[in-house]
Amino acid sequence: MSIVDDLKTRYQSSSLLMRFIYINIAVFVVLRVVGFMSFLLAGSSASFVQWVELPSNFHDFLCQPGTLITYMFSHYDVMHILFNMLWLYWLGRIFLEFFTPRQMGGLYVLGGIGGAALYLVCYNLIPHLSSQQSFMLGASASVLAIVVAIAVYRPDYPISLFLFGSVALKWIAIITVFIDIIGIENNNLGGHLAHLGGALVGLWFGLSIKRGHDITSWINRSIDSLVMLFKKRQPKAKKSQETGQRKSYNYHESTLGGSSATKPKDKGSNSSDATGVDEEKLDEILGKLKQSGYAALTDEEREFLFNASRKR
Repeated sequence: MSIVDDLKTRYQSSSLLMRFIYINIAVFVVLRVVGFMSFLLAGSSASFVQWVELPSNFHDFLCQPGTLITYMFSHYDVMHILFNMLWLYWLGRIFLEFFTPRQMGGLYVLGGIGGAALYLVCYNLIPHLSSQQSFMLGASASVLAIVVAIAVYRPDYPISLFLFGSVALKWIAIITVFIDIIGIENNNLGGHLAHLGGALVGLWFGLSIKRGHDITSWINRSIDSLVMLFKKRQPKAKKSQETGQRKSYNYHESTLGGSSATKPKDKGSNSSDATGVDEEKLDEILGKLKQSGYAALTDEEREFLFNASRKR
């Protein structure tokens, strides 16, 4: 098996949390390789990064709207991506103890958008900032949204820190946000503004969840709809001449690790249909698939699902 095939297999079999980390690392490697080649050929290694960075000027942003998404998956400094990915892995695992992978993915994107929104608003409405030209990249706003969200939902969750012992998660979130507030006057103004924007989204998520409302549901639906536009249409199942035989299932895996499955109604179906598929087990797996995504299925469930789709 080649290195590319091995990496592809690892990515496909990994959890959503690890997929986000892999994407960030892959983008970082590509940016550094392209930067190195640009430096050898043109003597500059930074100009091309502006294609994935979020510009502070609103007119420039309208010319590059895709940077609203690309910036939150892009890093150029080694220590920047190292700390962001450590934070994402550490707090992301805690987040997944209470919420689904789809909620984590939706909050990551929503936190990044919130950080970008505050960054653009401040740089275009505050007089002394509107004359400055700035660019931003990094997953910090997205990661901080996850940190604050879980701290609001489970403020007393114990975290073991070296030299400090057990510390409540709420204090880690409070200190992190406080550092961003007092650091606004330094050279990384745009970064600190984005961090605070992500923190506000995390606060919004945590408080909304306590009231029984999930603010990530609409962003996940939007992402699913966008993915469906670019996915190739699967061939329609042929009508069966046998009475009571059902159409095949169509599975659509979203980019955030979640999946949706559509199942036509079938009056009077038995526990096993004409193809010999165990209907009760299939329905149970489909429910788990829709709720937690493909990564949550066991190897046995994935094999059963694959065999069921082939039989139909």
